[in-house]
This record gives sequence, C-alpha cells and structure tokens, in this order.
Amino acid sequence: MRAWEQARLDALTADIFGFNAVQIGLPQIAALNASRMPNRWLSNTHVPQQTALPITLLHDFTELPFASQSMDLVVLPHVLEFAQESHQILREVERVLIPEGQVIISGFNPASLWGMRQVVGRLSGAHFLPQNGEFISLPRLKDWLKLLNMEVNRGHFGCYAPPCKTERWLQHFAFMEKAGDRWWPYFGAVYIVQAIKRVRGMHLIGPAWSKKAAQAGNRVPVANKINRKQNG
Repeated sequence: MRAWEQARLDALTADIFGFNAVQIGLPQIAALNASRMPNRWLSNTHVPQQTALPITLLHDFTELPFASQSMDLVVLPHVLEFAQESHQILREVERVLIPEGQVIISGFNPASLWGMRQVVGRLSGAHFLPQNGEFISLPRLKDWLKLLNMEVNRGHFGCYAPPCKTERWLQHFAFMEKAGDRWWPYFGAVYIVQAIKRVRGMHLIGPAWSKKAAQAGNRVPVANKINRKQNG
C-alpha cells in the first residue's frame, strides 16, 4: 500500500508548481519527495520512531500554523479518517491555501475488501487495519470538498488484493491489481484525491446610466447643427 501511494504521490506532486508545500501527518511516507517547490515542510502531532523525512513542525492538525492564503499545496495522507474533527482540518486547509491552490488526500475505501475486513474485525475483535479509524467514502469526501469550494481534479484507486499479511498470499493475488484497475476500479482499498481551491471571480459593474441621461447625451445643440450645415 505504501509503495502504491508513494508512486501516485510522486506522479501528482511533480506536476504541481508553486513555492510552499506542506505534508500533514503520516511521516512514514515522503509525500513531497518529487515536488519541485523550494519550500517543503513535514508536520505531525508527535515525533514517531520511523520517518521518511525530518519533521519540521509539531502542532494540532485542527490549527495549522500558517498564514491565510500562504500555501500552494497541502497533502493529507490518511489524516481525516483518524481525526476527531475532520471538517475543521479541511476548513483550515482551505484557509491556508492560496486561490487555485491544491490539496491531495489519501484514505481507505470502505467499499472494498479491506473495508469489509474492517467491519468483520470489529465484530470478531481481530483487526486488520487500525481500529480507531472512521473510513470516509469518496462521495462523502467530495461533498465535504464541494462545501468548501474545492473542485476535485483527479482521483485514483489502488490495492485490489484481499487483506493479506504474508508476501506469499500477496503474490498469489497479484493478478487482481491489474484486473481490478480495469474491471472494478471503484473498489480499491485505497484512494487518492486531488482537489483545487476555487474562488469566485469578481464581476465589473459599469455606471448605471439612466434613460433620460442617455437621451440627453444624444441631443445636439442647435448651434452645432447650424455649423454642420454651413460647413457642408
């Protein structure tokens, strides 16, 4: 899963230009590894044992320590589904993004084999994924983004193999990756969504000319009419 996400994030971030980018959470993945932006930060709530890049900031995800309209790109890898205030995090992301700035979000798809396994794990007590996560469906996430004037630009699904813990069984179901991408693309265990912050444009309003003013402007003085006749 991490290998698939890393490959997709590298492809997406390499084509996004700007000056400031931040990855929030999941420091085990280098989401900005392929980004060309000069200023890149990695933030988290604490310092874990393993990180792909050095952590720059420690903060609460519901209060981003950045000025409004200062970031060109924000990446949220598996942050919203493990947060208690997902809406507040998205509102903060919308605040710090510049107009036409972009956000990339990854999450587990509840409509997948992994999602079904998670439901069974809650009943049996044998969890495959972290049990404190509330997986967000893609239509639901799109509705949240739409309320914040975020327009979804791209989306990818991946990891179609069943939830296996051994390399042997993963190799056994390797054929499902290509088959799933072609025949049942919306049932991948993981999705990545790229959205753009849209800002309503300004409309120029001209002077409100009245009818009387327009008619008066079309009238020509008598003296000017006489001069025009005399001058042929």
